Amino acid sequence: MTSTLSRAIAHYPNRFDPGAVGELPEHIQQTIRRRERVLGPGYTLIYKEPVEFVSGHGAHLIDRDGNDYLDAYNNVPCVGHAHPHVAEAVARQMTAVNTNTRYVQEALVDYAERLLATFPEELSKLSIACSGSEANDLAMRVARFHTGGEGVIVTRWAYHGITREVASFSPTLGAGSPLGPNVRLIDAPDPRLVAPGSTLDEHMRQQVRGAVDDLERHGYRLAALITDCAYSSDGIFTDPPGCMQAMVEEVHAAGGVYIADEVQAGFARLGDSMWGFSRHGVLPDIVTIGKPMGNGLPISGVVFRPEVCEEFGRNVRYFNTFGGSSIPVAAGAAVLDVLEKENVQQRVLESGKALRAGLREITKDSPYVAEVRGAGLFVGVELVKDRETLEPDRALAEDVINDMRDRRILINGTGTSANTLKIRPPLAFDSADVTRFLETFAEVAKSRLQAS
Repeated sequence: MTSTLSRAIAHYPNRFDPGAVGELPEHIQQTIRRRERVLGPGYTLIYKEPVEFVSGHGAHLIDRDGNDYLDAYNNVPCVGHAHPHVAEAVARQMTAVNTNTRYVQEALVDYAERLLATFPEELSKLSIACSGSEANDLAMRVARFHTGGEGVIVTRWAYHGITREVASFSPTLGAGSPLGPNVRLIDAPDPRLVAPGSTLDEHMRQQVRGAVDDLERHGYRLAALITDCAYSSDGIFTDPPGCMQAMVEEVHAAGGVYIADEVQAGFARLGDSMWGFSRHGVLPDIVTIGKPMGNGLPISGVVFRPEVCEEFGRNVRYFNTFGGSSIPVAAGAAVLDVLEKENVQQRVLESGKALRAGLREITKDSPYVAEVRGAGLFVGVELVKDRETLEPDRALAEDVINDMRDRRILINGTGTSANTLKIRPPLAFDSADVTRFLETFAEVAKSRLQAS
């Protein structure tokens, strides 16, 4: 097999080079070669040496040889891999019935009521889909219908999904997936970009105002600003709390709506609140959720302020065959059970605080670490060639990622230059997992992050 690296995946963090398949164990080689023959275009594997798992529990994954890997990357199994309560709820529902929203389902209504109770009371309508891409697609359809506008504002390296519509405002997909002419890009809220004498609030206000002005100049009225509340693909920017208020004010002043994409930041991921937008004291018009919602089953949601979605509902029929069907809803309800019964948010606060403190201590003297940032169990470690210029060092980041993988700890990269380590474990990540992670990271840092 020759290398088939294309520009479509050239920027993808920590990708596997297909040209190196011959260096892998025989079984992995065979599976990858079969995969190449039968899977469609665009797929990629991660790590220099891809890994195959056969089971999992909590924040741990087990390979076919019985090796235990600490998962510090996958947010989809929100409450932990193979959580027994979720598995039991899904199995029980599978032996009963799986119907859709055209039939009365008390369990669906129960779930919607419980989920909406975690939001501000103004956000009181829920539509259910299957993926974050579908959720963001529906959210933007409603935003356009409600505002009469077409303009969309996103951050410079945002990712919101892969439908044709959503890909048009997901710049991280790269040059092969062009942005729409109605899309404008703004900075993520990075305090280092603020001009002397200004503030982050004012910087972000001016970013949004400039985008609105440019859209109008080209004949586009604003429909929506959509942001991932952790700015995950931009490099993870969670602080300072409150920095989004000015942005939302400008959006509303221009007649647009604010869509909070909580697919990655939600479900207590950031620790001090159930939803990322709450940290900033803003009330979105629309919220999208997904990935962790069903602990791995395909379920996502869009939460609306009623006045935003009512006219759409009177004029446009919305139905999703699997969105809101019985089995994914059972998984979603079981996730809420675990979040409540295991006091997951408190665990996230404690584990996240210990993790960030440990990382800062390990890297405090490294000339190659610009910043450790994040909130809860969403942490970024930005690696650079030196702290003065902040020139990104993607190669170093990939070395660290693969050194950690070789020591059986999984992380990945993010950011516009893919030079920020992305640490985003299942929320089952506990104090023992933090200790194991930090001890291993200290070993890698000693060889990779010390001054030469």
